[in-house]
Amino acid sequence: MILSHVTKQYRSVRALDDLSLTIEEGKITAVLGESGAGKTTLLNCIMGLIPFEGEIDGEGGKKPKRREDCSYLFQDALLLPNLTAEENIHFVLPKGMGEKTREMLARVGLKGKEKAYPHELSGGEKQRVSIARAFLYPHKLLLMDEPFSSLDLAIKRALMELVRSLREEEGGTVLFVTHDVQEAAFLAERALVLHRGKLVGDLTIDAPYPRDLLSPPPEAKELARMLLETGEIK
Repeated sequence: MILSHVTKQYRSVRALDDLSLTIEEGKITAVLGESGAGKTTLLNCIMGLIPFEGEIDGEGGKKPKRREDCSYLFQDALLLPNLTAEENIHFVLPKGMGEKTREMLARVGLKGKEKAYPHELSGGEKQRVSIARAFLYPHKLLLMDEPFSSLDLAIKRALMELVRSLREEEGGTVLFVTHDVQEAAFLAERALVLHRGKLVGDLTIDAPYPRDLLSPPPEAKELARMLLETGEIK
């Protein structure tokens, strides 16, 4: 995916400032930066949810179209309270894909919870449903906006490893936003740092999988240094 001179202005705030970069297909890329750096705006532009100046994959952004080959995993599970776990997944899937739901729920550790309603699930279980939904939706690109930020350490580690293993099995490209150096170092093959809408850091993370969340690879120190320079780490 190629972004060329992407700019997004919100009144007096320039959320993305003439951003040009290439997102490598088939890899997991993290996007880090301080609040207001433009991370979520970048995902929304790629998804085709908001207009912007410039081009993404040769398409102008003044009249964007929602990408049909893109799935989105949010910070909150965003489950409909009146639907069961499997119904929440069926709700977004194209016709004819419902038979795969139970298999995917079992793969994410929710066998036996197919008929459970959101209020009957823990926070981690809700996010497992949203992960199953995101991977079942037909896509080439998965966007994730801080989906692990509200989870405790053990659940966070389990769900990040789940996302990594599913991506390895299913293929596709993952682009995810995080504030957490450890998350990026645990999951990503490449980390981008944004500051005031500009790309100020680009780091390859070569450590083999699986990785240890509590003992991140050496690249984590360089990534932390980049964030320190932007003011993200005090």
